[in-house]
Amino acid sequence: MEALARENVRQLTPYLSARRLGGSGDVWLNANESPFDNDYTVSGNRLNRYSTCQPQALIDAYASYAGLQSEQVLTSRGADEGIELLIRTFCEPGQDSILFCPPTYGMYGVSAETCGVNRKIVPLRDDWQLDLPAIEQSLDTVKLVFVCNPNNPTGNLIERRDIERLLEMTKDKAIVVLDEAYIDFHLEATSTDLLARYPNLAILRTLSKAFALAGLRCGFTLANPTIIDLMLKVIPPYPVPVPVEEIACQALSAAGLARMKFQTLDLSANRAYLQAGLSMLPGVEVFDGYGNFLLTRFPDADALFSALWDNGIILRRSPIENCIRLSVGNREECEKTLAFIRQQLA
Repeated sequence: MEALARENVRQLTPYLSARRLGGSGDVWLNANESPFDNDYTVSGNRLNRYSTCQPQALIDAYASYAGLQSEQVLTSRGADEGIELLIRTFCEPGQDSILFCPPTYGMYGVSAETCGVNRKIVPLRDDWQLDLPAIEQSLDTVKLVFVCNPNNPTGNLIERRDIERLLEMTKDKAIVVLDEAYIDFHLEATSTDLLARYPNLAILRTLSKAFALAGLRCGFTLANPTIIDLMLKVIPPYPVPVPVEEIACQALSAAGLARMKFQTLDLSANRAYLQAGLSMLPGVEVFDGYGNFLLTRFPDADALFSALWDNGIILRRSPIENCIRLSVGNREECEKTLAFIRQQLA
């Protein structure tokens, strides 16, 4: 059967999600999930009928939250489906390319490979900002430029002026896709206002992080109506299950938004607690983060990661040398993790 598969799929290295990597323990700070397990009500109605492709109540609710018009919003099965939809909509397999800037989220490259679309890689500078001259020289055949802001796994914000310069240099050439999966932790850095000036901008959002709904698989693409209409031509017919619509609308209600804002403040306080505690340890470098995680460099990250793993504290190993990414959990999880690391580095 393997011989029947497409060659690029046979050669593909899949994205190693936190769940694929496994592990066992009682502290899970490896997937940038929220520690808050909020309650929702599902009616169980309409399950005998297919769902609406784009439920109007859900689209309207997220448009209101994002400060946009409903025609600028598409909902999908997580932001991951949004990535693939954009590639399938705008890239011709075997001819066109996407461009992305590691270290960053790995699904951009995996989705392109799956679709038979070429990848161009322009690494971030040493300060983890965009290398705009190198990007400009690499735009031939590029239809989509993916930029994560705040960036995962580094946690930093991309300079606003560089985002605008990138949009200028790609006008009538390519679409800039800003992945704002973590923007709810620092909303003042969003680029949604740029949609009015740049028709070549698309923004990815999700309910997985700040809204504590990773298991719901509900994401959004924000763009001008032309891009949205084109994506609707390739999206599967029923992408939003009825229970997903019900729960997402509750999360985006006035009460849901108030709860989300309270919980993001709580997580930001825990992030500051972790950052302060880790920064005091000898030989440890903690990078500023604007999401619900911190990237930290240790003297021997491999040994520390293994010790944590073996003791049921599951973090995420980073491809950046001697770095580990720590998701921000509840205060008890953060205290336990920090105490164990202190003991190991003593």
